[in-house]
Amino acid sequence: MDGASGAVQNVMGRSLAKYDRKDHYHQRAKREGYRSRAAYKLAEIQQAHRLMRRGNRVVDLGCWPGGWLQIAAEAVGPSGLVVGVDLAAIDPPIESANVVAICGDITEDSVLKEISAALGGPADVMLSDAAPKLTGVRAVDRAREEGLLESIEARVPELLRPGGSLLLKILECPEAQAIDRRIRACFTKAKTVKTAASRKGTTERYLLATGYRDGD
Repeated sequence: MDGASGAVQNVMGRSLAKYDRKDHYHQRAKREGYRSRAAYKLAEIQQAHRLMRRGNRVVDLGCWPGGWLQIAAEAVGPSGLVVGVDLAAIDPPIESANVVAICGDITEDSVLKEISAALGGPADVMLSDAAPKLTGVRAVDRAREEGLLESIEARVPELLRPGGSLLLKILECPEAQAIDRRIRACFTKAKTVKTAASRKGTTERYLLATGYRDGD
């Protein structure tokens, strides 16, 4: 598969069976009812930076298996709304009245319309913990990461309100760095954050950007 659509279709490693069962965060997630260990990455960032607030509209691109949806729903409260989208369905559904999960490809205009309708207005915060499914072939993996990030970058002006915030996972590669610089230029403030809950040895980092300057 080529291009952004192909990259999005490889979003995230989707098998919990591949996780290390002795991993502290995985075991904690099972005990506390979160869909994935990744929930603690967002919880950590939320606690440190107050990214989301009560009543916010939040969109989560690449939301499977739902751990970030759960944390975001807690952060925005009953008066807020969290809309997630992924090619894989959230199964079983998250039983929170303020969560809407859409199964679809974010590169498709019909899916964009569905997200916008579910949000009922521009998002205050855009999240993405998505990552391409890696092959171990450097050129292929870089192309997939680039395509995924480009597809998310394209949705920022269509879904995020002026002044809004973005939290985006980035895997280190030259192509990702170029997109990182472009996105940073669209926000008033931007910085790199890493989390204790990220797996040891990972190249992932998060771009935390605030004050979206739509059209600047």
